[in-house]
Amino acid sequence: MSVVIAAALPCGLLIGLLLGALGGGGSILAVPALVYLLGQSAHDATAGALVVVAVGSVPGLACHARAGRTRWAAGMAFGALGTAGTYVGSRWSAAVAPTVLMTAFAGLMFVVAVALVLRSLRERRAAKPATDAASGEVADAGALRAAPDAQDPTEAQDSPGAHPPTPPPAPPHTHPARITRPVRLARIARIAATATAVGLLTGFFGVGGGFLVVPALTLVLGLEMPVAIGTSLLVILINSLTALATRAGTGALDWPLLTAFAACAAIGSYLGNRLTTRLPAQTLTAAFAALVTLLAVTMAAAAIPRL
Repeated sequence: MSVVIAAALPCGLLIGLLLGALGGGGSILAVPALVYLLGQSAHDATAGALVVVAVGSVPGLACHARAGRTRWAAGMAFGALGTAGTYVGSRWSAAVAPTVLMTAFAGLMFVVAVALVLRSLRERRAAKPATDAASGEVADAGALRAAPDAQDPTEAQDSPGAHPPTPPPAPPHTHPARITRPVRLARIARIAATATAVGLLTGFFGVGGGFLVVPALTLVLGLEMPVAIGTSLLVILINSLTALATRAGTGALDWPLLTAFAACAAIGSYLGNRLTTRLPAQTLTAAFAALVTLLAVTMAAAAIPRL
């Protein structure tokens, strides 16, 4: 086993762990690892990263699907809507100078770090009301036990002199289609725009775009976070395969290196899926955001002087 392939093993394992645990985002580490640690050119790295991302997403997708956390119809529709962006991004990437590509990639990593921090803050705010509600229920239960002679609200309603509440006035009649049609069209437009943006990033940078897919599936489609993570892996797989098909024949890939890298990513993805039940998602997200920020600063320092 060569030194280069041996170095690819821990890199692939780390990327797979993040891919399985966070449902994307970890794939953004594939390009810097291939360029700075494994000696690949910028264009070969963005193409090779697609192989790593596609293979690494399969075990995680299988685990999430087995647990019922994958919406196949929504994922395939989202991935199909992004194929045009994937094609354009792949063609555009081949025409860009390597230094420009790596500088843009450093900028993308800054954006990903900010998105991860915002995602962590949203999760923290969403978890706080649930904690407060649970504390309130405990307090209410204690108050009822402390005052057993308190009057039952149902008895107060049945007592003489009690009057039933006045029902609210009926709203004016409006045809449902006049309200729902513009809402549906706006929602479809948002989904298509987001899917196209994810496909563009996948084709241009060789990343899965999970940092965009998970929030989009949560906010636009209304999926819960565990389901959004499982479904995002299906979208990442579709986008990666589309970008690989577009780039076919445009360069020579180091298949022994990529095979070892992708195999470790697949193992890491399986293990990362197990981590989601053992480690808080906020801890993983915060640690990953710090790592991405550090890599972005390093890449920008190395690429900008060469422009």
